[in-house]
Amino acid sequence: MATEQTSNEGQQEKGNENAVPNASLLTIGGFRNAVMEQYRKAKENAEAYPYVWGSYLIVYGGFGLWVAYRYKKLRNTEDRVRALQEKLRTLRQERDPTNSSAVTEKVKSSTDK
Repeated sequence: MATEQTSNEGQQEKGNENAVPNASLLTIGGFRNAVMEQYRKAKENAEAYPYVWGSYLIVYGGFGLWVAYRYKKLRNTEDRVRALQEKLRTLRQERDPTNSSAVTEKVKSSTDK
């Protein structure tokens, strides 16, 4: 008898979770209520399973930190490469200022044909 009551209560809770939200939840005020309800459910879940949420925080937080570190390192490498390319460009222009202009004129004249 007691098991039937608990199983019926479990089925009613499942039915409530799968229920389609009524029209009042679709209004502006209802939207706020729906967000608050989802927040309340997430908060209860986090309080019920703190180790699960803590592990998510550690794993995904660590992954986010690693991605941020690698992105910063990549940007620094790109900046160093750009600086070196600019140095090489200026050195080449200082060494052979006439040859570089002659080469560009040859390329232009060859494309005109």
